[in-house]
This record gives sequence, structure tokens and C-alpha cells, in this order.
Amino acid sequence: CALRRLSTPLKDIPEPFQSQKDTLHPSYTYTNIFQIKMASLATMTMQRSALRSMSRTSYKQQTRPLTERAGSVLIDIDHYASGWNIADIEEFTKAGKYQIQTFNKISEKGLQQFPPEKYEIKPAAWEANNAHAILLRSHKLQESEVDVTVRAIARCGAGTNNVPVSRMTELGIPVFNTPGANANAVKELVLCGILLGSRRIVDGINHMTELGKQGLAKERVEKDKAMFGGREIKGKTLAVIGLGHIGSSTAVDAAKLGMKTVGYDPALSIESALKLPRTIKLTDSIVSAVQQADYISINIPYIKGEGGTHGIIGKDVISNMKPDAVLLNFARGELVDSEAMKEFLDGGNGKYVSDFPDDLLWDHKNAIILPHLGASTEEAEDAAASMAAETIKNFLEKGTIVNSVNFPETSLPDRPENAVRFVCVNQNLPGMLAHITEAFAKANLNILQQINHSRGEIAYNVMDVDITDHDDVLSFKEVQEVITMQEGVLSSRIIFGKAGQGYAKNLMGEYFV
Repeated sequence: CALRRLSTPLKDIPEPFQSQKDTLHPSYTYTNIFQIKMASLATMTMQRSALRSMSRTSYKQQTRPLTERAGSVLIDIDHYASGWNIADIEEFTKAGKYQIQTFNKISEKGLQQFPPEKYEIKPAAWEANNAHAILLRSHKLQESEVDVTVRAIARCGAGTNNVPVSRMTELGIPVFNTPGANANAVKELVLCGILLGSRRIVDGINHMTELGKQGLAKERVEKDKAMFGGREIKGKTLAVIGLGHIGSSTAVDAAKLGMKTVGYDPALSIESALKLPRTIKLTDSIVSAVQQADYISINIPYIKGEGGTHGIIGKDVISNMKPDAVLLNFARGELVDSEAMKEFLDGGNGKYVSDFPDDLLWDHKNAIILPHLGASTEEAEDAAASMAAETIKNFLEKGTIVNSVNFPETSLPDRPENAVRFVCVNQNLPGMLAHITEAFAKANLNILQQINHSRGEIAYNVMDVDITDHDDVLSFKEVQEVITMQEGVLSSRIIFGKAGQGYAKNLMGEYFV
């Protein structure tokens, strides 16, 4: 496009170019600065266009690590991260928006939590210009899909096995989930599984389908019913392993159906304990919980590694189950030792009901394997997406952390009117907070209130800083760079009401803003 050449003095430079004027020679004009801006923009655009072209050709070939991609282009990302249309110069000075990149189909009700005047939703990886947050369901997220501008990741669901949480923690990116949002949907499927394991309903359906093909359904409908006898669940015992949102809800409704309940959960929370039926009996081990149970429901997370839950329902547990017990696994397939389960099913009338595929058990006559339907209801998808969206909103706009699997829970008061909020993510090392506050003191900036929380290797610091007599942007930019480049600091943010701006990272000793 044709650009009108201007010769505006530096003092009259309009936004968004003011941030550059203090770093340039006094003889530079608006024209010079604009040319510099457009050169940087062109460089970034060509690199991102090449990456997106590669994405469309072979999406899985994006393997460059985050730090390698970021280190090659150090740019003022605030001018390019707001959804502006690079092809149309008139769009260049529009107000910014938060960019939310989505994988999978996210519920519209959930996405409606993002007000369109402040947020832009980008459904495909190559369409998101410098995404500020990622929202996903079952997509297996790769590090190469996480841009350097990403501040947070939220999964619409409880499990986060499809997100590289450990790596995101190293990069200073909080990962959120939505515990309890799909609890009712999973609980109802567990109750359905109890009935499926009691009455041979699936076998009966398959039998009638075959008779229908032969034209014999009406003739045999009464004669053949004796082939599919079952038992009632009233008065039977259900063992619930894991008494979180789903487990406690399952125990409550099972008791209402007349079942006896026993439970095991070494990390039982007060909130979940208060929901349990008064008649439930708590045990001190999984083995003691399953010994007298007719039905066993697994409701625990899958954790890899030493001390994790891989194969936790193994031979030592299964050998203590009643010969006709029904094991219900709507948590994770890897929790159950398939070899031990097959041996159990081969030797008696027990059943295994799950919505996770199993190469060894899928065609066993005593196994009922369903598609992964646990949270596949419209209501659960709406609830999970809405919770994830609200979590992302609160984090981006206020700095609040809730339902994170790798960052400390942090509830924050409202930001005072005369303050900006400074957020720092750093390694949990001695003396880090002192270094951060010292930087503010040297800049003559007063901290009105501050919160410091930590979780494992991550520390999260939030400071509301007085802007009285400090209404110039330069003061905060300088102190932000000083803090961000300190050893052990991963990222920082200045929250002051403008969407997407004020984010900085320390990328292997390079300052990225």
C-alpha cells in the first residue's frame, strides 16, 4: 500500500509509537520510526507466515522449541499481539484485544464468557497472532504450539495428561483445569455402568438385533429372556476409590438407590467429606475397601512416575475382589493392570466396565468397553468451557490463580484506582522477593500491597504499585526490565487495563517484551 510520508517531530509522535521515542536519536522523525516499525513488522510477518504455511502442510512437523523461535526475533510484541490486520494499514492503530487460541471444538456457551470488545477467539493454530492464552479439551498439546506470548493454558476438563505440565512450569506458564465441571456427567455414567454390569443389557441388545435380522425377534423375545438374568443393586455394596467431586457424588446417589457404600481416599478434603452419605464406611486401604464390595468405582487421577497411580489396581488389589465383583473404570485406563484384570475375568463371573480402550480386554465376554463418554454431554461441555473461560479471564485481567495444577492458588483483592498491578513469576529461590522489592525501591516506586505464594519450584508475586507522581510509562518499563532480567525470573506482567500489553519474559538471557 502507498504510505503518506510525514515529518512530525518526536515530541508530537502519537501512539502507538511513543514507546520508541526515548530510545532513538533526536533527529529521527515519525517517518523514520514508522519505517523501523514496519521493517520489524515485515520481518515478524514473514517468519510467522512461513510457520503457518508449514503448519497447514504438516501440522505435526512443528518441532522447534519455544526458546529457539523466540530468540530469533526480539520485538515489541504489544504492537503486534492485538489482532490487527497487517494487510490493512487502517487496522494498525485499533485498540488491543486478548487473543485466545482454541484447540478442539469449545462450547459456544463457554466462549461467550469472553466479551468480544476485549477478546478475540482464534480456532486454528496458524490463525492466532501471538496468542495470550490457550483453551483446549482433548488435543495433545506440543511445546511447539505454545507461542512465547502465551500467558496461560486451560483445559476444559479435570485431567491434564494431554498438556506438558512440567515443561510449562519450567517456562512459567500456569496450567488450569476445571475440577467438578463434568462431575455429574461422569457420575451418571458410573451409575449406568453399575446397571450394565448387573443385568447383561448389552448382551440382550446384541441378541435381539441378531434375532431381528432373522425375523425371529417377536417369536423369541419371551423365550430367550432367561438367557440374560441379572441381579438388583439395592442392598449391594459399592466401594468408591477416590472421593473427590465425582467419587463423593457417586457415593451419595448410590446410597439413594439403596446401596451400601464404603470409600477410600487418603487425601479426602473437608469439602468432599461433608458431601458424603452418613452411612458410608471409610477404610484405610484400597484392598480393605474392595474385599466385600459387589461394585468398585475408580475415581482417582492418573499420575505417572515413581509413587504415581499407574497400574494401582493391580494383582494385589484384584486378587482380593469377590469373584463376581464389577469393576467400573471411568477415570483412566492406565490405572488398571490389564493382565491382572484379564486373569480375573477369565476365572469367574466378574465384570469390567470402562470408557477407555484396552487392547487386551476390548473383546472379552465379561468386559464392556465404551467410547470415552464420561464428559460427553452438552451440559458438561458447557460447564467445563465456561469455568475454563472464567479462569482465563480472571488470570489475564486481574492475575488471580484458581484451579491451577502447577501454580499456587492466589486470590487477589481489586486493584486500587491509583495503582498498576505488577505480576512476577519466578523460580522459588531464597532472596527473590527481596530483589524484586529492591528494584521498586531504587525506582522510587511505592508498593501499596503485595502477595507472595509458592508451589514447588514456582513462586508467584503480585504487587500493586502506586502511580502517584509516576504516570509515565517509562518508569514502569525500566523497572520491569530490571526485574525480568534477574536470574531466576521467568516472566513479568504489568496489568493496567489495556488488553494484551505489559508482558515480558527472560528467554535464555534475552529480554522479550
